[in-house]
Amino acid sequence: MFHILVVDDDKNTRLLLKAVLENANYTVTTATNGEDALGVLDKEHIDLVVLDIMMPCMDGYEFTRILREAQNNLPILMVSAKQLPADKHKGFMVGTDDYITKPVDDEEMLYRIKALLRRAKIANERKIVIGDVILDYDSFTVTRGDEVQELPQKEFLLLYKLLSYPGKIFTRIQLMDEIWGSDSDTGWETVTVHIGRLRKRFEGWTEFEIESVRGLGYKAVKKV
Repeated sequence: MFHILVVDDDKNTRLLLKAVLENANYTVTTATNGEDALGVLDKEHIDLVVLDIMMPCMDGYEFTRILREAQNNLPILMVSAKQLPADKHKGFMVGTDDYITKPVDDEEMLYRIKALLRRAKIANERKIVIGDVILDYDSFTVTRGDEVQELPQKEFLLLYKLLSYPGKIFTRIQLMDEIWGSDSDTGWETVTVHIGRLRKRFEGWTEFEIESVRGLGYKAVKKV
């Protein structure tokens, strides 16, 4: 079960977010500001942080900056009443992974958390092995025996995502949000183009296949 840290100086907000997340089967720990949150991270394994910005002692910007300067890539979702583009830009500049504004839409928050956790899983696992085929996240390469293909970043991430969950159907919008980001201006048609390139690139490879699911999206199938 994933463990989420909720950081907010408002007691009612902490209790509300905790209830929503626990109802979605997450384990939840809370903290009242950035300093308290750093203390929690020293004692417990946390998979994701839901973070307010305006807090006493240490605000969300400073907390995020400290983590990123320490090379800590823990997924962070900023949740704030600050709605100006400049506030969002500052959040992304210090290293947050996503940003939503209050009042929080519970369903949207849960979707964003799921997407962030899936991306973190992809980044942490680093390699996928399918028979003689190896996908190496660190080099964006796919190898089979002596054959090595270095893929463009988006193509590799798309293939890696699909093969991380063989048999699971992903819609084009899901893939857009996870690979290109929910704030991307690129249309979902880009996914179709990249799928076509991957199919052509690995045409004749018998270890896996990318299948279209009519009216839904795509799934990867392992053949070995």
